[in-house]
Amino acid sequence: MIDRRSFMIAASAASIVPTPAYAEQLDLQTIEHDRVVRAADAYLREAPRTITSIPAPRSPGGVHDYYSEADYWWPDPAHPGGPYVRRDGFSNPEKFDGHRDALIAFGVRMPALASAWRLTGDSRYARAAAEHLNAWFVAPETRMSPDLAHAQAIIGRDTGRAIGIIDTLQIVEVARGAKLLSDLRAPGFDARFRTDVAAWFRSYLGWLTTSAAGIEERGQKNNHGTCWLLQCAAFADLLADEDALVGFRTRFRTVIVPNQIAAGGRQPLELSRTKPYSYLLFNLDVLATACQILSPGSRKLWTAAGPGGGSVADAIGFMAPFIRNKGRWPHPADVEHFDALPVRQPSLLFGGLALDRPDWVSLWRTLPADPTDPEIVRNFPIRQPVLWTNGSDVHVR
Repeated sequence: MIDRRSFMIAASAASIVPTPAYAEQLDLQTIEHDRVVRAADAYLREAPRTITSIPAPRSPGGVHDYYSEADYWWPDPAHPGGPYVRRDGFSNPEKFDGHRDALIAFGVRMPALASAWRLTGDSRYARAAAEHLNAWFVAPETRMSPDLAHAQAIIGRDTGRAIGIIDTLQIVEVARGAKLLSDLRAPGFDARFRTDVAAWFRSYLGWLTTSAAGIEERGQKNNHGTCWLLQCAAFADLLADEDALVGFRTRFRTVIVPNQIAAGGRQPLELSRTKPYSYLLFNLDVLATACQILSPGSRKLWTAAGPGGGSVADAIGFMAPFIRNKGRWPHPADVEHFDALPVRQPSLLFGGLALDRPDWVSLWRTLPADPTDPEIVRNFPIRQPVLWTNGSDVHVR
């Protein structure tokens, strides 16, 4: 155990975000305290639950293998019992979601517990977070295998697809929380445990970067390529793999941004979907979180643009007016869940702090922090700002 004064000093030093030159203090620790601690107190009463306790009858894998089914694929009315057919934007409520729901719950609870420890220094939260990490990544009886060979299967067509790798976007913030707890030697994080957790992420990062599925997903030009890169960056950051981070930084600047952001900040590939508002917000949050990891203390990635294209900063600027007033949205409304958006998009906070845009941070403060619509929760994987920012030294007008 460390005393509270030492804990708070160390927690502040763990930040990657420099203090912007704003006039009025924004105390994230105060803003977030009650919300985070209230949730974490509830999670203290909930035991970890991993995929090994959730049977997946249609999975070709074993009990430790993650399995999910594609969102937009449905039974074919013209061929009952035949291969499923695609209905873009419309989620099939009958698909198997057991493993993904458990992964999302893990991605909600563990980072909240880590945040509560950072805010309070109460060892109960750190130890509970460690229990979740142990169950998912270490304990032989309950751990998940470090690959996604059977994610987003399509009945009658595929037993697993590369695009299913997007499912583990839910553990990006888990990795961030684990990094904080490990770096600060939190209660429950002895050297052996840190090594065991790191071993899982090292194995999974290896699979993401060398398997046929990982390489295929890396090449996707839309949000799937962004999500692959964010996961790799987050896991390499946890592992302090500086060589890998250099490569991911280069790919972000030279491949991701030029392929996805057009002049003026438009995201053409996401605008073409049946849920354009949702996809633009989602991909923007992923882009911004990648900048947060890969560009600490610098604006370079935020403002980097390809030939004739736009930057992440431009993309936030493009969406901010439509976040502030969705009634101004000039494109078709999403076919589902349009009324549940926007939420407290982290792109506004991260970009506002990095680029000295207090108006974006102020807008972020007005938005709902804890959506309850399961579809919105799934597409809102960065929920705990105190894991990503210096909560006591951030300023904003």
